[in-house]
Amino acid sequence: MHFDAIGRVPGDPILGLMDLYAQDANPNKFDLGVGVYKDDQGLTPILHAVKLAEQRLVDSQATKTYIGGHGNAAFGTLISELVLGADSALIRERRVGATQTPGGTGALRLSADFIAQHLPGRGVWLSDPTWPIHETIFAKAGLKVSHYPYVGADNRLDVAAMLAALSSVPKGDVVLLHACCHNPTGFDLSQADWRQVLEIVRERQLLPLIDFAYQGFGDGLEQDAWAVRLFAAELPEVLVTSSCSKNFGLYSDRVGALIVCAADAEKLTDVRSQLANTARNLWSTPPDHGAAVVATILGDAELKQLWSEEVEAMRSRIAHLRSGLVEALAPHGLSERFAHIGAQRGMFSYTGLSAEQVRQLREKHSVYMVSSGRANVAGVDATRLALLAEAIADVCNM
Repeated sequence: MHFDAIGRVPGDPILGLMDLYAQDANPNKFDLGVGVYKDDQGLTPILHAVKLAEQRLVDSQATKTYIGGHGNAAFGTLISELVLGADSALIRERRVGATQTPGGTGALRLSADFIAQHLPGRGVWLSDPTWPIHETIFAKAGLKVSHYPYVGADNRLDVAAMLAALSSVPKGDVVLLHACCHNPTGFDLSQADWRQVLEIVRERQLLPLIDFAYQGFGDGLEQDAWAVRLFAAELPEVLVTSSCSKNFGLYSDRVGALIVCAADAEKLTDVRSQLANTARNLWSTPPDHGAAVVATILGDAELKQLWSEEVEAMRSRIAHLRSGLVEALAPHGLSERFAHIGAQRGMFSYTGLSAEQVRQLREKHSVYMVSSGRANVAGVDATRLALLAEAIADVCNM
């Protein structure tokens, strides 16, 4: 038979955790595995601004026809302004273009295929550790994947090792950088660190590919864009993958973009023609609903203000959960050991817990997180921080 030789691959570990969590009857269980924002009721809410925009679309949308290879044009313009700033010189000079993609993951895959097809021989450098899908997306595109140090065995950001490694990257290679809220560690570079990385990228003539999946979840919508805007202003060519999954809560609508910054408008047109051609063979045209929602929000002053306030509320809640967990660990003598959780940014934390401790947390206390010790802080509710701290203390004192 045709399929007889086809084997089975192991299931995704995070999706497997979701299944185990769903089967757990413990009413005090914690889901710190899957990377989605949750409120104190354990729900991933639909933002009020999104609901209002969707209703507006229901009332006014006149067609469901295809939207073209680069997607919703209004979305492309407005997401570029959100990422680079409405007053960006690159936008005025028509050196920036956004190609809509199915989520940030789609933007990464489009960038991978573009690099493989049009920048032959270039390797891609990822942080160690990085989001596991980074590894497979670029490998599946046939690119050579290498790594630069980021967080050491002591669970500390190692900027010196990162800079040393980048200084020896072959000229012309691609370096993937996390703009903010580093996934999976939560450790972010300082502005001074970013300037050092920029100088190495410039000197080694590297192409920066900046993954910007969490705008607004670190220090704020504008603050989180600082490094992206720095690189775009200082370098002739930059690639940025943007996602609307987290900050708009549009996880299932799959809204993202690959934003290209080119040396001039003519070269941008060349690159965009190739991106549209590549996208045609990946997904033909992207889905429109989520992009139309984003365009409706960003194009309306009142909706945009409401959305900004909702993003800030999510960001603030995560920050308070981080500091609250460190405080809850203090009675157990663990606040200093886990102080880094309060200093990290975004949804994820590299807790420093070992794989064995993670297993004990799951089996003894129904606390679910991935074996690397990465925890989704947004999966905690504030009323149960003391219970979580007790569980962590138990496995740390074994």
